[in-house]
Amino acid sequence: MDHDTPTPVDLHSTTEEMGKYVTQIIHFLGGEKRTFHDIDTASIKQGEFTKMKTKDGRLLMINTQNVLMVEVFAQG
Repeated sequence: MDHDTPTPVDLHSTTEEMGKYVTQIIHFLGGEKRTFHDIDTASIKQGEFTKMKTKDGRLLMINTQNVLMVEVFAQG
């Protein structure tokens, strides 16, 4: 076992409280905004890159250093 590799921890994303799938609008430095629909809230893992999966199987990797704010909307 490699003792230098940290064990992944489920941070229990607060977005999970909003339901299985959400829509996120991510605001980047420089004013750019991107909207992502059908994000599986159980798949969100934070790190240098925040990783999340969508309902159709896409993997999104967001460099958190470039993010100012994230808006999250429940999907009904």
